[in-house]
Amino acid sequence: MDFVLQSLVMETNQAAEHLQTIRILMERSALYRRALAPIMIVTGMIGILAALGAILAGVGTDRAFLLFWMSVGLGAVFVAFLLARRQALKDSEPFWSPPTRRVAQALSPPLIVGLLLGVWAALSGWGDVGVLVLPVWMMLYGCAIHAAGFFMPRGMKLFGWGMIAAGAIVLAILDPFARLVSLRCAAHGAMGLGFGLLHLAYGIYLYFTEKRKNVA
Repeated sequence: MDFVLQSLVMETNQAAEHLQTIRILMERSALYRRALAPIMIVTGMIGILAALGAILAGVGTDRAFLLFWMSVGLGAVFVAFLLARRQALKDSEPFWSPPTRRVAQALSPPLIVGLLLGVWAALSGWGDVGVLVLPVWMMLYGCAIHAAGFFMPRGMKLFGWGMIAAGAIVLAILDPFARLVSLRCAAHGAMGLGFGLLHLAYGIYLYFTEKRKNVA
């Protein structure tokens, strides 16, 4: 009997904790939206500039491609962390709160898989990165964004599907397109479009919709 009562108490406490987390997430949806616009814009600019820089610098081997874009990705994550932290401090909100941990937990598995895939490919010299690793990265990133979208503005889930679709398109057309131009040039261009232009476009959309909402 005591065991049953303890189980009921634990389930009640867990339900209350989940409801509290959901309530906080709903209250902070505006904070997440305000933070997302600059993060997406800056991340998009980093992606575009990195793609142009890689093409001009002639980053041409598989290993160089992987190491370069993994470094760019880690740098973009660090910049996003700083921007999110600045927005939290500006709004007098704790940064590493339970809802933030939920978002990080949703993002982490696909991103870690993508990082491990890149490290393994760089160390082993496996395959043709332009045709395989690149679209897999894009689709894994889309899965991460879609998972985080359950705790953030609903547009994030659509953005995640957009990245998955972009990865599928790249998987289908990058190899034929590479017959016309350099394979590495095509791969860098695809990274610039997927991780640069899409982020920039969504960030601009968030910026202007949030601005209109504040004016109203």
